[in-house]
Amino acid sequence: MSILKNLPFEWLVGLRYTRSGKRSGRNSFISFISLISMAGIALGVTALIVVLSVMNGFQKEVRDRMLSVLAHIEVFDPIGALPDWQQAAREALMHKEVKGAAPFVFGQAMVARGDSLRGVVVRGIIPQEEPKVSDVAKQIKRGSFNDLQPGQFNIVIGSEMARILRLQVGNKFALIAPQGQITPAGVLPRMKQFTIVGIFEAGHFEFDSTMAFMHLKDAQTMFQIDAPSGLRLRIEDMHRAPLVAKDLAHSMTGGVFIRDWSKQNRTWFAAVQTEKRMMSIILMLIIAVAAFNLVSTLVMTVTEKQADIAILRTLGASPRSIMKIFIVQGAVAGLLGTAVGVGLGVLISLNIDVIVPFIERMLGVQFLPKEIYVINKMPSDLRWADVFTIGGASVVMAFFATIYPSWSASRVKPAEALRYE
Repeated sequence: MSILKNLPFEWLVGLRYTRSGKRSGRNSFISFISLISMAGIALGVTALIVVLSVMNGFQKEVRDRMLSVLAHIEVFDPIGALPDWQQAAREALMHKEVKGAAPFVFGQAMVARGDSLRGVVVRGIIPQEEPKVSDVAKQIKRGSFNDLQPGQFNIVIGSEMARILRLQVGNKFALIAPQGQITPAGVLPRMKQFTIVGIFEAGHFEFDSTMAFMHLKDAQTMFQIDAPSGLRLRIEDMHRAPLVAKDLAHSMTGGVFIRDWSKQNRTWFAAVQTEKRMMSIILMLIIAVAAFNLVSTLVMTVTEKQADIAILRTLGASPRSIMKIFIVQGAVAGLLGTAVGVGLGVLISLNIDVIVPFIERMLGVQFLPKEIYVINKMPSDLRWADVFTIGGASVVMAFFATIYPSWSASRVKPAEALRYE
């Protein structure tokens, strides 16, 4: 109470107008409209925080799952193969941010299993070198990654491919490569039987259903190439991949072509960023509508309080002081709505992994079927920068919504306002 006594009278009157108290008739209606405005701001802020957190979560989850299989940076030779990959690896590792390097062979083929035929992206790797650049070895659910031995034509496939084709560790299938053999009867595709020695699960449907790993030497034999396709690199901070790739392009010899992970998935990341911006604008408009509901609330308050304004003016209050009173009233309503919205938004975002499964069990539905979406759990990545930006924008819009009604109150003429009182 002592703090309130030390406040300027504009604050005291504005805060008094904000409190509803025991009211009836017109006052009660104005209080109801004010409450609806605050609730609208709170809901808009909550929705925007939750939606952006979920979208950030999707982006982070998909990116991390992509980069558990993909390399941060890939190095290619213009001729299509990198014979001296050891020298290229030594040059790349001289950069202080490059933490690992491993060769690979890239190719596309078809899996033939009974009457089923399915496309597959084949990556030839050296099992001992691959953990330096990816997490595939940690994602093996059945079998062993180290069973990829040269000359044995073993293979590791994704969990979704195994499920679709009903394959298990130990099963065999034919792999058909597009590089064919020229015979008198024409070009015949190359076909080789492989044995499944492992099944991995990256958590990314596209990789789990279309990717397979084999030993580097077996891949070279399968695709009839004499050297690895290129070199895969892992760096300390994935976000610096474009800058590191630019540095390597100038420091590495041999005129190599360098591509970072952001370029490999540029379309997807650009689409996500566009969607986030558009969603932010749409939900920010909801907050704006709720904030500008304060205009009607304050206009009705000014109309109802004209006698009070006139009395304050006759007691010596300046038009500026009257304006401050109603700015305080609107700003407090905006602050309260924003605070409630931020609290709810943060609470829901931090517990989305509990709330969504509860709703799914209660309604008997699954919002993200694995067969359709890349991931089947609702992720959330709350970023405090987003929270502060949303909260600040909400308060600013609420403040601007108070300017016209407050200016209108400061223009009230005491004599006219008291004429019929």
